[in-house]
Amino acid sequence: MSSMFFSSLRQRLIAAPAFQQQHRFSLGLVCLIALCAGAVLPLALAPYHFWWLAILSPALLYACLHQRSSKHALFIGWSYGIGLWFVGAFWLYTSIHVYGDTPAYLAVILIALMAIAMGVFSAVQAWLYRRFFPETPLTFAPIWVFFEWLKTWIFTGFPWLFVGYAFTNYGLDEYAPLLGIFGVSFVVILIASALTECLFGKRFWILPILLLIAGAFGAKQIQWVTPKDQAPLTVSLIQGNIPQDLKWLVEYQAQTLSIYATMSQTEWGRDLVVWPEASIPMFQTDIQPFLNIISDHAKAQGSAWVTGIPYWDVNNSTANKPLYYNSIMATGAESHGMYFKQRLVPFGEYIPFSGALSWVVPGVANDLALSGFSAGHDQQPPLMIKNHRLASAICYEVAYPNITRKNALDTDFLVTISNDAWFTGTAGPWQHLQMVQMRAKENGRWIIRATNTGVTAFINEQGHIVSKLPMDVRQVLRGELPAFTGQTLYSRLGDWTILLFCALLLILGLAYKPKVVDTRFKQRR
Repeated sequence: MSSMFFSSLRQRLIAAPAFQQQHRFSLGLVCLIALCAGAVLPLALAPYHFWWLAILSPALLYACLHQRSSKHALFIGWSYGIGLWFVGAFWLYTSIHVYGDTPAYLAVILIALMAIAMGVFSAVQAWLYRRFFPETPLTFAPIWVFFEWLKTWIFTGFPWLFVGYAFTNYGLDEYAPLLGIFGVSFVVILIASALTECLFGKRFWILPILLLIAGAFGAKQIQWVTPKDQAPLTVSLIQGNIPQDLKWLVEYQAQTLSIYATMSQTEWGRDLVVWPEASIPMFQTDIQPFLNIISDHAKAQGSAWVTGIPYWDVNNSTANKPLYYNSIMATGAESHGMYFKQRLVPFGEYIPFSGALSWVVPGVANDLALSGFSAGHDQQPPLMIKNHRLASAICYEVAYPNITRKNALDTDFLVTISNDAWFTGTAGPWQHLQMVQMRAKENGRWIIRATNTGVTAFINEQGHIVSKLPMDVRQVLRGELPAFTGQTLYSRLGDWTILLFCALLLILGLAYKPKVVDTRFKQRR
């Protein structure tokens, strides 16, 4: 009797793969599901905040890859990536079409091409997962994290749309001070794929899900940083709301300067007054008298002044290669320093292969902000503001976790200035702000964020927005900020902790990947 039972069970197990093969969805339908799964992930991020989609979206991809060949996985992953980037980065349309003078249809085509190119990351990720590793959340999550990390440096990087950002202020971000954004992403993907395994009947995955949630609660109890015993810094942020199509016009320069100078009149006397990125739309060599007047006035009132300004390095420039930098300048009372932006934004400060693409984006030819900047080096000192050390980040580079972490070491505050007028009316500025929140949480420091059109905000050391200005208004934001001391684990160790842990899981996955024993099924394939 028992021999008949085990014989019957053996036959069912042998037949199961063939049965699943016959009843699976077609590759085309699965790619369509993956495309839609990728397309909904951006809705989990700001400004929509449907955080649960950050669980559903990767869970669907995990299910779509179940028992698929590596060749099929390549197309499934590519479909997912195309959907993710076409929807998630569609805010590029405004800069390419409206400010780049590109026809609407061509702007959409360019975004689609970008999505196809960026989708290769997800394609290779899915192919590697199915080609070399066992099907388990313990390999799916580490590979996901490695490919998010790769997006921070390959071809200078495009570190956008990380799944962990969906949980900024939603509990799982408590892992950020320990492991950074990649640690948060790891936890999210592990939970998503583990839930999928539960649906496949493997209920034991409930336990690690509960442990990860409990871990976030435990991490919240750790006090990584403490406020310094000194008076808070009084800060005023000037949001000038200069339209992007007027910002760089020569005939509008005087009015731009007048707007910022007038708005600042009531703020001198506070510890720090901050103007946003490129709020002075001229090189320092062209406007030195104005800079001297504002700096002297700030000193007389006991205020520090920080402003964004294009900087021309006259001494090191050549006729063939002038060196222009997107910079932050600190001056005024007891203040000094200069910071040059390290990572430039494609289609925002330079056009890749600009000579070849000038016919596609004709607006680049006469716009310094699009085509003229060089990158600063990675060993720049902080700004000094009244015995406070301020780490700097300009616009796009705050999306790079490790750059911000290195700049923030041994500082009291972070200051980031931006001009998101390129993407006004889109999700781009809000996604950008969400990244700033995560940088504050990772490093345990308040962030001062001054922008041209929004979102101007003060963000505390927990990554919470304390106060902010509405978008597209001309207004001043005032705050009192406590300086903090101490370091988070992420500040000390950076991304290495989570990367090494993921590498260990993948090595174990390679070592223990089960061999194919069903030769009949293998022959049918």
